[in-house]
Parts: sequence; structure tokens; C-alpha cells
Amino acid sequence: MRAAVLGANDGVVSTAGLVVGVAGATDSRFALLTAGLAGLLAGSMSMAAGEYVSVSTQRDSEKAALALERTELATEPQAELVELKGLLEGKGITPELAAEVAEQLTEHDALRAHAQVELGIDPDALTNPWHAAGASFVAFTVGALLPLLGMVLPPPSLRLLVTVLAVLAALVLCGWGSARMGSAPVGPAMLRNAGGGAVAMAVTYAAGSLLGAAGV
Repeated sequence: MRAAVLGANDGVVSTAGLVVGVAGATDSRFALLTAGLAGLLAGSMSMAAGEYVSVSTQRDSEKAALALERTELATEPQAELVELKGLLEGKGITPELAAEVAEQLTEHDALRAHAQVELGIDPDALTNPWHAAGASFVAFTVGALLPLLGMVLPPPSLRLLVTVLAVLAALVLCGWGSARMGSAPVGPAMLRNAGGGAVAMAVTYAAGSLLGAAGV
């Protein structure tokens, strides 16, 4: 979900900035469509590749930590039991109860106990880079389609207005979704998201208008 929301938000903002900037320089539907599609494809592939690399690195780190823990459990089981007891005490459990819980967890599944208590990892639910990459690719594409269609479908006189309104509405929704997932205040998140998108579109439109006026 995190990758999907961030991907959709990036797709909306980056593609909106691109097509609005081009619209400042030309009213050619072909030019707008070409720029928008190029931005959509480049952005979605970049997001997917970046997310894949990032999550793959995280997964490799998790697997390395589990391998080290497995080795320590095999070579120093008593020390690991003492360590687990100390970690449980650090969570507020009394020494007597912590010792009992540590022994029971170790007897049941020592690796899982240390992975969850010490490392914060579920050995059966390691992060999946392909899932994250796919979610980012799809979400970016969906987000990018909104400003692209808003710019190429309406008549020339309404393109900019339709695109800006659609983009701001989408960014408000993305801000609301990200805030709800993070249990954060909704209002500031929506304002920040919409404000950032508005600034991006204003800057790119001004740049495009200057280049168009200069005949570049």
C-alpha cells in the first residue's frame, strides 16, 4: 500500500508538471500526448526499478540478519537465551516471567522468537521486491493517466483548467490516504500534497510559457 500510494502520487505530480509545462509552450495535442506518454513510461519504469532495488536491499539485509541469528543460536544457545530474556525485560516483563517466556519461546521456535523480539522480522513474511515494484508501476501509471487524459481529451480552451482541477483533487485524495495509513492528521497532509502539486504545475507552466514565447 505504501508503494502504491507513493507511486500514484508521483505519477500525478510528475506527469502533471510535464504536460502543463508543455502546454505552456504549445497547444499541439500531439506534442502533449507524446510528452505525457513518454513521461508515463519513463516514470513508471523508474519507480518500479527503484522500488525493486530498495526492497531487494531490505530483503537481503533481513536474510543476512536471520542467517547471523541462526548461526549464533547454533554456536551460543545459552548466551542467546540470556539475550532474549534481557530483551523481554526491556519490554517491561518481570525477570521471573521473562526467564519463563524466553525458555518457552526458545523451546518452541528459537529463531522465530529472536527474529521477532530482537530484529522485528517475521521469517515467513519477508518483504517481496516484485510485489513492491509491481504496485509502484501500476500505481504510477494510473496516477499519470489522470493529468495526461485531462490535458489531451478536453477542447484546447478547457485543457489547463480541467487538468489542474483534476490533479489537485487527486493529490488531496492521495494526501488523505497517506495520512490515514500513517494515522496522521488528515488536513495538513492534504494541504501539503495539493500545495506541492500546485507549485510544481505553476513553475513548469511558467517555464514552458517563457520557452514558447522565446520560440525555443
